[in-house]
Amino acid sequence: MARYNYATKGISVEHAAKAVGISLPISRKTSVEVCAFIRNKSLDKAKALLQAVIDKKIAVPFKRYNRDVGHKKGRIAAGRYPQKTCKEIFKLLESVEANAQFKGLNTANLVIKSIIANAASRPWHYGRQRRRKMKRTNIEIVVEERAVKEKKEEKVEKKEAKKKEKLELTPAKPKEQAKFAGKGKKTPEKEKKSEKKKTKEEKSKKIKEEIKK
Repeated sequence: MARYNYATKGISVEHAAKAVGISLPISRKTSVEVCAFIRNKSLDKAKALLQAVIDKKIAVPFKRYNRDVGHKKGRIAAGRYPQKTCKEIFKLLESVEANAQFKGLNTANLVIKSIIANAASRPWHYGRQRRRKMKRTNIEIVVEERAVKEKKEEKVEKKEAKKKEKLELTPAKPKEQAKFAGKGKKTPEKEKKSEKKKTKEEKSKKIKEEIKK
């Protein structure tokens, strides 16, 4: 078999894995819709979605080839349950996962970066007088390993970094500097106030003693 030329370019070979299905016996139009349904999703989530479609629990939304397609329940309009297409693509996802595991990638962090469906050569049905062609599709999948971080943690880290930059860039005001410098030291005004308080306390003690006598 000739070497397949992938359409997706600019991928880091170290952190990616590929797989291709050539001349698969599925419809090109339905495969385009299924590919759009699972693109940019994690590998585990994509497999779960395809399994749900095969079990007829979730419908694939048809956004492009949706002429005379009935609406399905949920937050979608036109949709179908293309079981045959989902089964073939599910096999390809398992193949990509095996390729990634062989390369030493973490299969839990794999994301479908690219999945493309192209028309393949369509042979004639054998022995048919009406000359009807078969359905054949080429599908290529590229999976990439990504570091998973929670959005909340990233936001907190960014905020803390911005605060540190602001504190480093903005110099402290002279009044604030004087406040910080004066902390822990007694000024003459403070000493006078403390002496007055002491004298008042002593006088009040003497008066109380005289009253007791």
